[in-house]
Amino acid sequence: METSEDDINAEEYPTEIHDYLTTFEKSLSSVDEMLKTMMSVPRSELLYKLEPLEQAKLDLVSAYTLNSMFWVYLATQGINPKEHPVKQELERIRTYMNKVKEIADKKKASKLDKGAASRFVRNALWEPSPENERTSKTPAKGKKRKMD
Repeated sequence: METSEDDINAEEYPTEIHDYLTTFEKSLSSVDEMLKTMMSVPRSELLYKLEPLEQAKLDLVSAYTLNSMFWVYLATQGINPKEHPVKQELERIRTYMNKVKEIADKKKASKLDKGAASRFVRNALWEPSPENERTSKTPAKGKKRKMD
């Protein structure tokens, strides 16, 4: 009697986690394809084409991905990654990723053109016309009442 691969797999693990394993397998395939693409270009050539900020982002994402994969490996070996130095390494990389993000956000922020801003404010403020100016500068002349 021949058994199919699905029958063997169904016997090896609980059926409740089948969807999770299928998703995990697809994710691994996706990571594998990305790594193949990334490794097909020499690192020096890849970095040469990028600006320094983009180079830092690439290096940080690469380091974070590698350490995350090591985290998963530890978990598959029954080792608690939360008690392993890889946790501190991931936190350190995350800190640098936040710093690079701050730099990128500052770079994207529009620069204030002081001349344009002062013209905008000056034109937005109301200025009295010469006609209004004359009447507003002279005090109101009321008629004096005679006391009888």
